[in-house]
Amino acid sequence: MIFSSTHIAGVFIIDLEEKPDHRGFFARTFCGDEFIRHGLKPTVSQCNLSFNHKKGTLRGMHYQIAPATETKLVRCTQGAIYDVIIDMRPESPTYLSHIGVELSAENRRALYVPEMFAHGYQTLTDNAEVVYQVGEFYTPGYERGLRFDDPLLDISWPLAVTEISEKDRNWPLLESILIGV
Repeated sequence: MIFSSTHIAGVFIIDLEEKPDHRGFFARTFCGDEFIRHGLKPTVSQCNLSFNHKKGTLRGMHYQIAPATETKLVRCTQGAIYDVIIDMRPESPTYLSHIGVELSAENRRALYVPEMFAHGYQTLTDNAEVVYQVGEFYTPGYERGLRFDDPLLDISWPLAVTEISEKDRNWPLLESILIGV
């Protein structure tokens, strides 16, 4: 596994270290020891699969607050997505900063999402499939979200949104959260 750090502390892009032979290749997609060596939490409490029919579908921006904060390891196993995470750690020097990474079946790349990061993605292809390894159980009372089109975040999504849930469309604007409205 090849860990590449980003400009946001604790966020890593993880590429496969392929071991090729005449049959194809072998690669580890997860190793608890390597996660620990990079200061990451290796806990996996549940694994999720998301399938999306239409290019332009947007899911997010989701996170959970304490005591149910989540880590995620996100990988696109069919098609392609543009994956975005936002630093929601108030004490962080990169608070409210975000990064976006293309994950695809072709590049086999994964994104490690630390605790207290909002996460979402937009599909770049029809029939995109995404697998998440999650470090905490889904806990509805602790779920929060941000609007994908919040002007304070200024996220540049690559496509027009073709599909989105009502819940994701109606998360509050960050300005109202910051001022306690």
